[in-house]
Parts: sequence; C-alpha cells; structure tokens
Amino acid sequence: MGALFCLLSAAGFGAMAVFGKLSYDAGVSVDALLLVRFGLAGVVLLAIALARGALRNLPRRAVLAGLGMGVFGYAAQAGLYFSALARIDASLVALILYVYPVLVMAGAVVLRRERASRRRVWALGLALAGIGLVLSGAATGRFDMVGALLALGAAIVYTGYILVGDRVDISPLALAALVCTGAFGTFLLTGLVRGGTDLGFASAGWLWLGALALVSTVAAILLFFAGMARVGPSVASILSILEPVVTVIAAAVVFGEVLTPIQWLGGALVLSAVLIVQWPSRSSAQAGRRSSAQAGRQTGAVARSALARVAALRFFGAEDQAETHSACACSEPKSPAA
Repeated sequence: MGALFCLLSAAGFGAMAVFGKLSYDAGVSVDALLLVRFGLAGVVLLAIALARGALRNLPRRAVLAGLGMGVFGYAAQAGLYFSALARIDASLVALILYVYPVLVMAGAVVLRRERASRRRVWALGLALAGIGLVLSGAATGRFDMVGALLALGAAIVYTGYILVGDRVDISPLALAALVCTGAFGTFLLTGLVRGGTDLGFASAGWLWLGALALVSTVAAILLFFAGMARVGPSVASILSILEPVVTVIAAAVVFGEVLTPIQWLGGALVLSAVLIVQWPSRSSAQAGRRSSAQAGRQTGAVARSALARVAALRFFGAEDQAETHSACACSEPKSPAA
C-alpha cells in the first residue's frame, strides 16, 4: 500500500497543471487561482495539523519562519509557475520545473553542504542538456519565450526556497500548513491592493479549483506522508518521479498537447538526471545495514528535495537535521527522510 500511496501522491501533483489549465478555460484568472488554492488548502491543512497536535507548542520563531516561507518563497514560486502555465503547455512547464532537484544538488555543492562527485556532475550535465532539448520547441510557432522563462524562474526560486528551508526546524505537516497560510496571505493582500480579486467565474472554475487545492495539494501531501511511512523515504522519493510523467500524459489526453521527439528526449534526460541524484548510493545501503535507525534520519540534499516538495518544499526534515548537518557534507546522496 505504501508504494500505491506514493504513486497516487505523484499523480495528484502531476494533475495540478491540468487542473490549472482547466480553471483558466473556465474563466479563472491567475490571481483568483492562487488565492483560492492556498485559501482552501491552508484551511484544511491547518485543521488537520491542529487535530494531530502538529502546531502545539511551536516556538514563535518557527511559526514566523514557516509563514515567511509561504509569504515570500512559495508565493513567488507558485506565482511564476501558474503564470507560465497560462502561457505555455502544461507538459513544458512540468518538464522545465522538474530540473529543480538537480539545481538543488548544484546549490548544495556550491554552499558546501554536499561534495561534488562524478555522479553529480553527470546528473547536472544530463539535466542541462535535457532542458536545452525541451526548450528547442522555440523552433516551432507554438513556443512562448516569456512562458519558458517564467517556468525556469519557478524552478530557480523553488531551488532557493528548498535550500533556505534547511534552517527551519519544524514538523513537515505543520510547515505545510503554515506555508500555505502564508502564501494565502500574500495573494489576499495583493488582491486587496489591486482592488479585489475577481471570483465571478463559471461554476466549473470552482470545481477545478477545488480539485487543485484538495487533490493536488492536501491529498497529495498526506498520501506522500502515508506512503513514506510504509516504504521508506528513499523509495518514496524515487516514486515521486512519476509526477511530470503524469502531467505530460494527462495534458496530451485532455488538451491534445504533443511534444516533439527532441523534447521527449530532453524530458527523458531530465528525469534520468533526477533519478541519478535521488537513487541511494552503495554507501547509503551499507550505512542502512549498519544502523536502520540512523539511515532513517540521514539524508542526501538532493534526494530530500522530492520529499521537500510535499512537505511545503522544505530541504531537511525536522527529525533528520541534527544528523544531516554533520554528515551530508562528506557523502553521496543517502535515502531521503524528510
């Protein structure tokens, strides 16, 4: 059941771009989509976090940090992502965005949280080559350079957000709730400054927004948590690679989007690079045999990024920070635990 939960989570996240496109078709604006998505998701996640005691006795600093990550980092990333989605195909947005795990790896090396290795250099090269091939769609009349740059900007902001999340010591569920609440606050204030957000769209728009918030945000997060608890963080992280595949297939079925053969090859290279950096190394397996408890806490920077996506995109889990700060600077990626 654990693997099934992880796959369902990836499918939920993968459907997000399609739900977004369907919302636009129903007359929903980007501003309205962001406001309603984070409003609904924030309320539900806060209720669940409160019911499970995840918000109990949180230090004020941790609460402010979580809200701040939503107000600034996640709001910016989501704004760029859904703005790109309004201009270019969902499949292209998904493939461009999914270069972020490799960017996290590169950032971790630059910040000396991880060591450079042949494996990581190969992954970075594959990812860059893959993105170059995906963007080769510029040769067709359907390509929008601004949309592509917005999607790439979302991946870059996403990367910085994950790396900053390294310093936030808070449970994933609590952080997810606070981040969504903070992002909602940003879009609520933005709408007020602009004179209000237009919510007078067709009823179908509310249906797709509800699916976006409840299926592709709340359910996807909780399913990932449930799946990871059963199969372990390493397997859960690898299974999450299904996400952009679901987006591409769903976009083809629903909207008739078609990638060129070159872009398919580019997408395959990007996903291969992500798989390379997230696959546990031999040393990780040996460490797991020596101490299963320790292996459950120790995490490589890049492998954690997939789990960070569903835990409000944080870089380290609260339960593994003490271990990884002392261990990740000198090892290959280990099985993710946050």
